[in-house]
Amino acid sequence: MAMTVNSKLPSPEELKSEYPLTPEMRELKDSRDREIAQVFTGDLDKFVVIVGPCSADREDAVLEYVDRLGRLNEKVSERLILIPRIYTNKPRTTGEGYKGMLHQPDPTAESDLYKGLKAIRRMHLKAMEVSGLTGADEMLYPENRSYLDDILSYEAVGARSVENQQHRLVASGADIPIGMKNPISGDLSVMINSIIAAQGPKRFLYRQRDVTTTGNPLAHAIMRGAANRYGTTIPNYHYEDLTRLNQIFESKPELRNPACIVDANHSNSGKQYHEQIRIVSEVLHSRSRNQVLHRLVKGVMVESYLEEGNQPIGECMVYGKSITDPCLGWKDTERLILEIAERA
Repeated sequence: MAMTVNSKLPSPEELKSEYPLTPEMRELKDSRDREIAQVFTGDLDKFVVIVGPCSADREDAVLEYVDRLGRLNEKVSERLILIPRIYTNKPRTTGEGYKGMLHQPDPTAESDLYKGLKAIRRMHLKAMEVSGLTGADEMLYPENRSYLDDILSYEAVGARSVENQQHRLVASGADIPIGMKNPISGDLSVMINSIIAAQGPKRFLYRQRDVTTTGNPLAHAIMRGAANRYGTTIPNYHYEDLTRLNQIFESKPELRNPACIVDANHSNSGKQYHEQIRIVSEVLHSRSRNQVLHRLVKGVMVESYLEEGNQPIGECMVYGKSITDPCLGWKDTERLILEIAERA
């Protein structure tokens, strides 16, 4: 056979039983979910900052990062909602390279999905404990969100996945904001169709069950830039891009809660990580000049870690430095968040 079964993995129920939420954690998540939802429905004028490593590659460094973020949150919570990026699985264009902690709890070792599932749930729980914040992850494998659906307060569907039917259907059954990124081509109609699909009720096959969803009114857009046929990046965070997105929303009366997040990295920055600071500044300026955009743009996504830049996987790696895309360092991140709090 072309496919070999390596091992039987625990069910979501089994893993949740082994690593349960405490009553205090459930209360924290419920409170955070309510506040974040109010931002996306327009009932609360706070600005969301989804910030953290490109990939959560090791527990100790991630926990130190979110601990710092939790302490910073105390200074900015009146204006901002900080959501730690704790991304535990990574899409790979060719299928090669580091695929995240779900696949490799130890980046220098072979894949072990059994250990990976335990590692990512344990890390998300510890992150809640040390920071008092609930996190975000990417919905790379829709059937796996059941392992973390009681923990996460935000999820993103990536540029390579946004056209996939299963991602759209599963997003329609979530009760937290799900951000749909524009595809790499930049075709906004693909992203809009994905949002429409996720916002409506659906019936489909999921984890060997016939399920029906109520639809997710918190599904929204993530503008992450694009690339043309030559691979040249094309940003879509400018005033004109956001105005055009708003016009599209207005032409679709079936869409509820028009909203977008601007991803300051990826094709918007050309992965020039320091550019994220300037891009966020421009987005804040656009919101300040136009009340329509102020209502539309609910937040930004920023990639940052303890140390700036990135590094290859090897024997002597720098603690807290990205092993995937380059990130802002902590000092720049702290300054940026404090500036956002003053201007948002």
